Amino acid sequence: MNSDSSLHSTSSTQRESNLTRLMRRAGVDTYDALHRWSVSRRDEYWRHALEMLDVTMETSCHTLLDISRGVEHAQWLVGGRWNITESCFRAPRDSVAIVQSQGDGQPLTITVEELDKLSSRIANSLHQQGIRQGDAVALILPMNITAVASYLGILKCGAVAVGIAESFTAQEIEARLRLSDAKLVLVADRLRRGGKTHTLYQRLDDIWSPPCVVLPTDDKTPPVRHGHIAWSDFLCDDSSWTARPLEPEDPIGILFSSGTTGEPKAIPWSNLCPIKCAADAMFHHDIHPGDRLAWPTSLGWMMGPWLIFASLMNRASIALHDDLPTDQRFTRFIERAGVTMLGVVPSLVAAWRNSGSLDGVDWTGIRLLSSTGECSNPQDMAWLMEQVGGKPMIEYCGGTELAGGYITNTILKPCQAGMFNTPTLGLDMVILDEQGKVSDQGEVYLIPPSIGLSTRLLHRNHHEVYYRDCPTGPNGEILRRHGDELERLEDGWRAHGRADDTMNLGGIKVSSAEIEQVLRDMPTVRELAAIAEPPSGGGPAQLVIFAVPENLESPPDPATLRATMQAAVSARLNPLFRIARVELIDSLPRTASNKIMRRQLRDSTRE
Repeated sequence: MNSDSSLHSTSSTQRESNLTRLMRRAGVDTYDALHRWSVSRRDEYWRHALEMLDVTMETSCHTLLDISRGVEHAQWLVGGRWNITESCFRAPRDSVAIVQSQGDGQPLTITVEELDKLSSRIANSLHQQGIRQGDAVALILPMNITAVASYLGILKCGAVAVGIAESFTAQEIEARLRLSDAKLVLVADRLRRGGKTHTLYQRLDDIWSPPCVVLPTDDKTPPVRHGHIAWSDFLCDDSSWTARPLEPEDPIGILFSSGTTGEPKAIPWSNLCPIKCAADAMFHHDIHPGDRLAWPTSLGWMMGPWLIFASLMNRASIALHDDLPTDQRFTRFIERAGVTMLGVVPSLVAAWRNSGSLDGVDWTGIRLLSSTGECSNPQDMAWLMEQVGGKPMIEYCGGTELAGGYITNTILKPCQAGMFNTPTLGLDMVILDEQGKVSDQGEVYLIPPSIGLSTRLLHRNHHEVYYRDCPTGPNGEILRRHGDELERLEDGWRAHGRADDTMNLGGIKVSSAEIEQVLRDMPTVRELAAIAEPPSGGGPAQLVIFAVPENLESPPDPATLRATMQAAVSARLNPLFRIARVELIDSLPRTASNKIMRRQLRDSTRE
């Protein structure tokens, strides 16, 4: 491997890539020219994307893009009507739609035809329970075949799929059920994780909940409470169903942000959002018919729906592992399932590297990696790229309110570990400093419009959250607030986490990610998080490190650990950054998408 961890895709890969096909259509001969074309002629870019994805529409649109009310209120595919599930079953009917791991090691598969029929049975069953177009149906399920079929069945009804992470507490579940006004809940009886069984349906005992359909964890029908229904009594045999067409802005789903204080942000996904998912997968992840995609995720995180649309709309298949992805049961499943595109969360890669979970596993059949959810550790990513034979890593950063990414990689340029090499096609951005001036490091603002960008929130003012008080762009553009902190370097961009995770230490701005990067290899520490603690009496913020010991039964001395960490920060980052103290904890608080909840850690210092 090159010393700078830079990997080039092969010329044959480039010639056969979806991007090369798009370049021919656009009449350009370089990727940079392609991106300029995609943002200067956004309607043309999305027209070609729709054609290449072959999106099935009942009624074609008469206007591709209408910005007469301003770019913040852009209307796409005006006049069109479609049900996006019609574009999810166009692969050969006998081809594999999903391959799922099982406890006995032999993967379970379902064909495109079988998945289509199962989702139609679920659509019929929902209709029999009184679910109609626009009704919200919550899903609290592990990511498996039944969950994917249920999600698609809800969409076939024209109903709204509400993704709720199965890791949430009862109170967090109740808040999301109320915010979404769910009419029905599909919930698993129990979960199996790492050899342990956890109750799930039982969590709803002491909270408000609409009627529940309870899915069994094994072959036994679980007992259900009055007013609820067992899956075996819910699921009908009728697999004949005509999918309900929707308008472009009609909701198909509700997802919740990873906010850690106050009421969660409820983000509706419109009928347009799956197109953004599938286009990002086609062009930036170079997904082709017959590919097999895996990404440890759930329907409570945007990457769950993203994986469904990215795979099925590109006539590829999904590989699902219904258990923890940290040990060799997962890594060997990826090999056996023939995965060609593997998505990861950076902390998962660190766990594999530290535990030896890839020892003896052959992942050279993977042709592409991708990473999202948090800032990448370049050393970890370079290691993973080596494990798959030097294949490219597509860093992918965006958000639920984008239905995909705003900055990523293209295989037509060198892909360096932990670095981005392009904004996504059809979308542009600008980096501004605290004075609102264009800078090489600062906060990211998006330049709308794009298919996939949210246009409303539930119970909150969308314009206030994303547009109010935003500066204008360098050419007078209306900008949309996003909140990431990026640094532009000579050969790409590096992420520094959320802008609100940036701290001011002694008059110098630094991100949590930069500090954590320096301290990541402490020998007695499994994982850590850096936060700035505002002192109660005023004055400058203090740097506090929360650390999870490698050995919980024999933790290191906090004072000694602080001294070791301080030496590393002084030598490798800045001698002016002083660590006030180190707090030892059993585990870091994380969201459903595995992001560290630093706000919760900051709040704990005030208690």
